[in-house]
Amino acid sequence: MGKFHTTLPPSLHPWILSQPVFFVSTAPLSPQGHINVSPKGTFPNINSFGYIPAPDGSTKQAQFWYLDLSGSGSETISHLYEPNNGRITIMFCEFGKGAAPRIVRLFGRGKVLENGTREFEEWTKKEGVEVIPGARSVVVVEVELVGDSCGFAVPVMEFRERREVLNEVFRRRMERVEAGKSEENMERYWAYKNAWSLDGLPGMEVARRTGEKEGIAPIEKMVGPMASSLPYARRRWYSSSGIWAVMLQVLLTAIVVLVGERLLGFR
Repeated sequence: MGKFHTTLPPSLHPWILSQPVFFVSTAPLSPQGHINVSPKGTFPNINSFGYIPAPDGSTKQAQFWYLDLSGSGSETISHLYEPNNGRITIMFCEFGKGAAPRIVRLFGRGKVLENGTREFEEWTKKEGVEVIPGARSVVVVEVELVGDSCGFAVPVMEFRERREVLNEVFRRRMERVEAGKSEENMERYWAYKNAWSLDGLPGMEVARRTGEKEGIAPIEKMVGPMASSLPYARRRWYSSSGIWAVMLQVLLTAIVVLVGERLLGFR
C-alpha cells in the first residue's frame, strides 16, 4: 500500500543513495506547455547527488540535490526558473532481481545553482562534489512530501555499468578550449542549446547573457514541415537590450570606418 511521509524514512536513505538512476519531472505553468521527464545517471565517484535530512526539531525541510550535467535541452532549469513555479518530482525505482520492488517519489520545490556562481561554488565545496567538465548547475529540492509505494509492475533489469560518454565528450571539449579554441567554451554551448525551453521559457541565465553579448542564436528545436506554424517555434532569441546592443555596435563600426576614411584621405 502506498504511503506518504513528510520526510524520507531513515530506512530509505541508504537505498536512495545506492541507486544508479533516478528520474526528474517538471512542467511549465501553462496548460499548453510540455511536461518534461529526464533520466539521471548517478556517479558516486564524484558525489553527484545526495539527501540532507531536516535537522531534529527544526522547521526546515529536508533537501535532495544533484549535479546537473549539460545536455541539449534546458526544460528542468526553465521550469524551476519560471515565476511562481519551481515544482519538481524526483522518482527512484528498484529494478534489481533480488530486491523488494519499490518506488519512491520526492515531491518539492527546486532551485538552480548555476556553474560560475558563488552559490554553486559554495554548495559543491560543502558537499564534496567533483565539478567535472560539462557540469552546468546543482539542482536543490526542498522536499515537501515523500511517496513510498510498491513497484510490482516495474520490470527486473540488470545494471551493467555507468555510461561515461557524456563526461568524455565534455572532457575532450574542455581540452580543445585549453588548447586555444575559445569558441568551444561551455558558455557558448549553453547559449546555443540551453538558453530557452521548448515552450519558450528562459533557460540558463549565463546562456542568455552570452547569447546576447556574442550574438549567438539558439538552436532551432522544432523540425518538420509544420514546425514554423507552432507558436513556441518562434521564440525571439534576443531581448530588447540585446538588439539595441547589436544596433549600437553596428553604428559605432560605421562611425569608425567613416572617420578612418577621412583621416586617410579617401574622401
